[in-house]
Amino acid sequence: MLIINADDYGRDEKSTDHILICFHNKRITSTSAMVFMADSERAAGLARDVSLGIGLHLNFTSPLSGTVIPDRLRDGHDRIMAFLRGGKYRFLLFNPFLRRRFEYSYRAQYEEFLRLYDRPPTHIDGHHHMHLCGNMVVQRLIPLRTRVRTTFSFSGKEKGVLNRGYRRKISKWVSKRYICTNSLYGMGPLVQSAEQRAERLGRIIQRAAETSVELIVHPQNQNEFDFLMSDEYAALISKAEKIGYESLGSAGLGPTRSK
Repeated sequence: MLIINADDYGRDEKSTDHILICFHNKRITSTSAMVFMADSERAAGLARDVSLGIGLHLNFTSPLSGTVIPDRLRDGHDRIMAFLRGGKYRFLLFNPFLRRRFEYSYRAQYEEFLRLYDRPPTHIDGHHHMHLCGNMVVQRLIPLRTRVRTTFSFSGKEKGVLNRGYRRKISKWVSKRYICTNSLYGMGPLVQSAEQRAERLGRIIQRAAETSVELIVHPQNQNEFDFLMSDEYAALISKAEKIGYESLGSAGLGPTRSK
């Protein structure tokens, strides 16, 4: 089973529009929306007319570009962002001084999603994967049994031993608490080499025939959008059994862990 999820819905007009084009052309199966951003309000309005499964794309690392943002949220967000962007490995650390700000930011973003879409998100993931940063993991802010994005999957040649060990540990922790796919891949490497992308996507689709897989895409990036809209991509994904995030863990589809 293959979930093709487009990140950053509502971030800006280009992100929103390209994601909707991909959805209408059956190039993605779900998306993740950002709130308190420049196009969040318009994106939510457009989503009312389509049956697109939409998750919450938690944002702790990019400036809030919306027009109406509570002062407490903006101040806390700026402090969180400064911490996480202050070093390559900051996301691994738990900062006790930011505990309340992380909790408030998470709650504010979740409640804003409910206001905009008038329904709970189908799943939760994070901008720059920060839904699994140190504070989010230690504080366990996301409720049990939520559909949550797991960490990236890599082969032995792609990452070092320590990196793979960390990812295995986080993946195990996520799978015990939440409903998630067994594997996660990014679109980025697929569009960098025309000679290798068919082989790589073919391996992902083959993996999806055996277990549940998520493929992350960013249609606002022109090279990814061009590939997503290509006949080559359409032919490749036609071989996969595709589902939306809302179907993961229900009716026997995908893992139903978290005990």
